[in-house]
Amino acid sequence: MPLLGFADPLPARPRRVVVAGTSGAGKTTLARRLAQALDLPHVELDGLFHGPSWTARPTFVADVQRFSAQPGWVTEWQYDTVRPLLAQRCDLVVWLDLPRRTVMRQVSTRTLSRWVRSERLWHGNREPALWRVLGDADHVLRWAWRTHGSTRERVEQLVATRPAVPVVRLRSHREADRWLAGPVARASARSV
Repeated sequence: MPLLGFADPLPARPRRVVVAGTSGAGKTTLARRLAQALDLPHVELDGLFHGPSWTARPTFVADVQRFSAQPGWVTEWQYDTVRPLLAQRCDLVVWLDLPRRTVMRQVSTRTLSRWVRSERLWHGNREPALWRVLGDADHVLRWAWRTHGSTRERVEQLVATRPAVPVVRLRSHREADRWLAGPVARASARSV
């Protein structure tokens, strides 16, 4: 699979970017930083997907179709119902490929912090009680553990179906910082 690393120059200034990675890897944080660096809007997919009481919003797919038809954006590459559409419309994939131990530490810390602070998330939702991790197979902690390897498969499939789309693989937050300061800064300096 031909991949770019954190020091490799980008072939063009990206306009439509998806950030891939497992739950808890830091996709949204990196997507926000990247959007700011490229002066593009960031659209958080979780905010479009989750309605009150953690229900899926009926307008989710239409909302994604609408924003992804725009000339520029950065978003997370998640949700099976829209992943193919985003893969077709993006011109850059950023793969945040962190070790499982790093992801699990991050998602555990984030989940506990949100729960302790009773942080309001999308549409008034809050993290469920921590004991739910035991009975809910799709609790974010169990989901992150179970799906950690699936991003690799998705990226490999994308490379096979759209080999012209560059994929940048970042294996740590340090690599992400260096990528943003180097290749992304240089690409953003290019005229649009």
